[in-house]
Amino acid sequence: MKVNVMAIGAHPDDVELGCAGTLYNHVRKGQKVAIVDLTEGELGSRGTIATRYTEAAAASAVLQLSYRHNLKMEDGFFELNRANILKIVQILRLHQPDVVLANAPSDRHPDHGRAAALIRDAAFLSGLIKIETEWEGKPQEPWRPKRVFHYIQDRFLEPSFIVDVSESMEVKMESVKCYGTQFFSESNDGAPVTYISSEKFLDKIKDRASLLGKRIGVTYGEGFISDTNLGIADLDQLLYPEIA
Repeated sequence: MKVNVMAIGAHPDDVELGCAGTLYNHVRKGQKVAIVDLTEGELGSRGTIATRYTEAAAASAVLQLSYRHNLKMEDGFFELNRANILKIVQILRLHQPDVVLANAPSDRHPDHGRAAALIRDAAFLSGLIKIETEWEGKPQEPWRPKRVFHYIQDRFLEPSFIVDVSESMEVKMESVKCYGTQFFSESNDGAPVTYISSEKFLDKIKDRASLLGKRIGVTYGEGFISDTNLGIADLDQLLYPEIA
């Protein structure tokens, strides 16, 4: 059940918006990728819990995920506490990801910053042998991901590094559009208009990716924030197309 990369988001669609291109890069390499949604997005002004699950399943199929879980924390009110940390620890130990991608450290939605801290703490505590957890009645072994990175969401945060997602951008946008109740859709006439449901919102996602891509000399990019310094073995690892 091991995966290479696990992306965790406070709400269904957080991961698709923030780092679906990067995830699909790893799927294209033949690696296993998982998404974990902390809540069911039940406070969203549009859609229902049922439609969010349907949309998440459709997006998962587009991205060719190996696994997707929903931890059913309370949308808008989940806390950084023992119970919620252990829920994430169980999933980390179950799938043993090498890399975890988490919500932005601070953002327009208060759930995002809280989720970032929750995920970061759980990733560390998951490696402690004296924290005991079970999955389906069986004891779990400790596991600590090698890295935790934060994807950029609504507010622009200066990235520590940028991933080239030019070849995966089309699939990323297809996965985002699976959330038809949340974003602009001709079939949602009469639904309340929200910040993310305007026709221009999806254009801004591509604009952001284009801006980040330009920084590294490619068409589209996704930015990530690292709490720690990144190391390389030699200078050859920095060879990359020059910025146009």
